[in-house]
Amino acid sequence: MKRKLLSMAMAACMAFSMAACGGSSNSADTGADQTAAESEETAEADAEPAEEETTDAAAEDSEEATDETAADVAETEGDSDVAYIQDKGTLVVGITDFEPMDYKDDNGDWIGFDADVAKKVAEDLGVDVEFVEIDWDNKILELENQSIDCVWNGMTLTPEVTNAMECSNAYCNNAQVVVMKSEEADNYPDAESMKELSFAVEAGSAGETAAEENGFNYTSLTQQSDTLMEISAGTSDASIIDLLMAGAMIGEGTSYPDLTHTLELTTEEYGVGCRKGSDLAAYINDELAKFYEDGSLEEIATTYGVQDALIEQ
Repeated sequence: MKRKLLSMAMAACMAFSMAACGGSSNSADTGADQTAAESEETAEADAEPAEEETTDAAAEDSEEATDETAADVAETEGDSDVAYIQDKGTLVVGITDFEPMDYKDDNGDWIGFDADVAKKVAEDLGVDVEFVEIDWDNKILELENQSIDCVWNGMTLTPEVTNAMECSNAYCNNAQVVVMKSEEADNYPDAESMKELSFAVEAGSAGETAAEENGFNYTSLTQQSDTLMEISAGTSDASIIDLLMAGAMIGEGTSYPDLTHTLELTTEEYGVGCRKGSDLAAYINDELAKFYEDGSLEEIATTYGVQDALIEQ
C-alpha cells in the first residue's frame, strides 16, 4: 500500500514538472514574439524620420536650384546693351550700301545721313563705331547673334521689324517708289498697268512687300542699289526702292541719268532697330532728340539732301 502511494506521488510530481516546463516554453515564445514586434516597430519608426529628412533635403535642393535659375534669368534679362557696348568699346552697326543713308566715299569710308548720326551717338557713348555690311534678309538674326548691335540703314518700321526688334522713334519719312527708264514711264501710269513688267527688289525689304501686295512679278536681290543695275542692263523692266535713295541715285547728275521714279506705292517711316528688350533704343531716342534740338540733325540731313524728310523729335 505504501509503495502504491509513493508511485502515485511521484507521478503527480512528474506531471506538475512537465506542465511547468510547458508553461515556460510558451512564455518564452510569446516573449520572443513581442521582442521581434517591438524591434520591427522601432526600425520602422527610425526609418520614417530618415525618409522625411531625405525628402526635405531634396526639396531644399530643388528650391535652391530654382532660385539660382531664376536669379540667372533675372541677371540675363537685366543686362544692359549700353553697358555691353561701352565695355567692349565698339558700336557695331549693320548696314547695306544705301545712298544717301550709308555709302562709301572715295576713300572707302562710310558716310551718309545714318552713318554720320551713328558716329555722333558712338562718340557720346565713348566708343568707336564699326559699320558691317549685312544680308538685309538676315538682319534680325544678325542682331540676335550679337554680330551687330543695331540696324541703322534707312530701315522701314514694318510690323515684322517692330515685333522682332526694339526700335527707336521714327526719324525720317519715306515712300516706296517705282523706278524705270524715263522713256517708258508714260506707258505705265498706275499699278494695274505695271503688272506685265518684271521687277527687281531687295530681299526682305519694304519694296519686296509692296511688290507682293500689288501682285507684281519680281526677282529678289541682295541690295537696293543692285536693282538699278538690273534696269540699266535690261534684265528687269522696273524696280521698287526707297524714295530717299531714288532722289540721291537716279536722274540728272547721277550714275543713272536715264532712270526716273514714278508711282509711290507706300508711305512709311525710318527707325533704328536694336535687340528686343535692349536699352540702346531708348539711348538713341534721347540722342536723336538732343541732336534735333541743337540743330545738328538737320545740319547732317541737309548735307545729304534729306532735310525735308526729317521727323520732329
